[in-house]
Amino acid sequence: MVGRPMTDLIACILFIFAGITDYLDGKLARAWQQLSEMGRMLDPIADKLLVGILLIVMAAYARLPYGGIIPAMVILSREILVSGLREFLATAQVGLPVTKLSKWKTTFQMVALGFLLAGDTSAKMLGMSWFPVSIIGSILLWISAILTIITGWGYIKTGFKFVNK
Repeated sequence: MVGRPMTDLIACILFIFAGITDYLDGKLARAWQQLSEMGRMLDPIADKLLVGILLIVMAAYARLPYGGIIPAMVILSREILVSGLREFLATAQVGLPVTKLSKWKTTFQMVALGFLLAGDTSAKMLGMSWFPVSIIGSILLWISAILTIITGWGYIKTGFKFVNK
């Protein structure tokens, strides 16, 4: 079923829906002042699970073209590293706030994965076979990997300030 035009399109639509609801959840929580510690903890975990699981599944089905496995490994490595760093710093009662660039990184990841899920088969099914969906998705994935390295390094530098204190 993977790689068929209709299943690719449905997967893309479901992923877009998940991304939009995640965005709206945060936006509405802030607007309605319905913030909680549980939500603050679970929201980034949900983002990481969504992206991480999708990257692993896409790698398993060879759906990461143009060397896409490399940015996938960079993204997964950074997410695990930063999560561990956050946990370590939490024991020292030090917060590691999410940066604006990290939000952009997540956006690039989500958009890239949407394109890669849709694939060229969806474009062809929609009569747009001229549209380079896989190439765009791959370029966006590489950009998100670069942003991942930059933001990860920023978090690591911040974290090292609190090591051995």
